[in-house]
Amino acid sequence: MKITFLGGGNMAAALIGGLIGKGFAAADIAAVELNPDNRAKLAADYGICTYAGPDADAWACDLIVLAVKPQQMKEACAPLAPHLGQQLVVSIAAGLRLADLSRWLGGHRRLVRTMPNTPALIGAGVTGLYALPEVDDAGRAAAERVLQAVGSTLWIADEARMDSVTAVSGSGPAYVFLFIEALQKAALDLGFTPEQARQMAIGTTLGAAQLAAQSSEPASVLRERVTSKGGTTAAALAKMDEGGVLAGIVAGVLAADARGRELGELLGKD
Repeated sequence: MKITFLGGGNMAAALIGGLIGKGFAAADIAAVELNPDNRAKLAADYGICTYAGPDADAWACDLIVLAVKPQQMKEACAPLAPHLGQQLVVSIAAGLRLADLSRWLGGHRRLVRTMPNTPALIGAGVTGLYALPEVDDAGRAAAERVLQAVGSTLWIADEARMDSVTAVSGSGPAYVFLFIEALQKAALDLGFTPEQARQMAIGTTLGAAQLAAQSSEPASVLRERVTSKGGTTAAALAKMDEGGVLAGIVAGVLAADARGRELGELLGKD
């Protein structure tokens, strides 16, 4: 399978590195990247073929990954549209609906929309995928193979739920970083050094996440096991409940979902 990336930023680089790490040949991967520094780095780091513009040779491939910023996608698609045949086109641009991409690509329908998150940069991402009906099982498998190079994947049956994927896992790392930030600040307030605060906050978050991943029990049960009646954890959770921590997180995710739908409308305008 030959793959061409339109755009060569951080997420594209992560996918390229992941694919090569999974056994893809560098000769089967190419990238169209306008920035000369990014282009040189991709060629040096991964040995792939790079193009400074939408050269016709770049599109002699089986799968195209759209990896430019959502605000730049319409302009980037214009020179690509005349070269499309049976290629599968996979978008990793947040918020862009497939109906809009199809229109910008001259009616092309072999399209898959995906939403990876930033842990993909270290091979620990989670990506939601949605495909148009014109994408067959082989096409879905090809898209999944690309995104599984940087983590786990899940298929979404309704494209409207892709905004919810963005709200939960796409934006999710920011919520976790905020928790780490808060835990570090509390540790500093308790007199620990910045190095100690960082070690405890990150180590605890990482360990708890690994414990949850390895357990078949829900997070609520794991939380209850740490919480002895009348103990320190119970006191902390009671104070957090007073501050609306749990409700605030849920409300924040719902706000992200609503904003995702708004952005989809704005980004899809001609």
